[in-house]
Amino acid sequence: MTTRSIKTIAVFCGSNFGASDDFAEGARALGRALGEAGITMVYGGTTKGLMGVVAEAALASGGGVHGVITQSLHQRGHSHAGLTRHEIVPTLRSRKERMAELADAFIAMPGGIGTMEELMEVWTMNQLSEIDKPVGLLNTAGFFTAFLEFIDHMVETKFLPAAHRHSISVDADANTLIDKLRNYARVDVPKWL
Repeated sequence: MTTRSIKTIAVFCGSNFGASDDFAEGARALGRALGEAGITMVYGGTTKGLMGVVAEAALASGGGVHGVITQSLHQRGHSHAGLTRHEIVPTLRSRKERMAELADAFIAMPGGIGTMEELMEVWTMNQLSEIDKPVGLLNTAGFFTAFLEFIDHMVETKFLPAAHRHSISVDADANTLIDKLRNYARVDVPKWL
């Protein structure tokens, strides 16, 4: 099996902190792991919630952090001033396109509907062979367990091939998850059942 060269990972996560300190600790662990591995983190460019936590941890560990923020969020003062690189784009759609373009892989951490939407878009792009960039879930404190049960329900009800259920890497440990992304083998099972 060939190991993928992953130099940049786009991180999708909440702009809130969540109900448990475990979520911030998971964000710090991921930021440290990315920084120590020399992987540049691409994210939404803000200081808010887990987004700020993971960015700060990556920077403190010597990592590069590339923020891509929308003009409206920048104008509201949400930009992180201490990033390695910062881009301001006009819309949320252009922000997502730019992040997907910059990334070699993706990791979703706990978050809200924006996080889930970003995750589902890149997972679908992989499923349709528009990209070949592995996707992972940092399952901090079991955050994604119910989501994965719903994905299993999609398989059981014949809306998703079983192989596609496993086309996403899942782990609660940041370093293990990064290794899974490096060793990910593309799923070539057709989307249609």
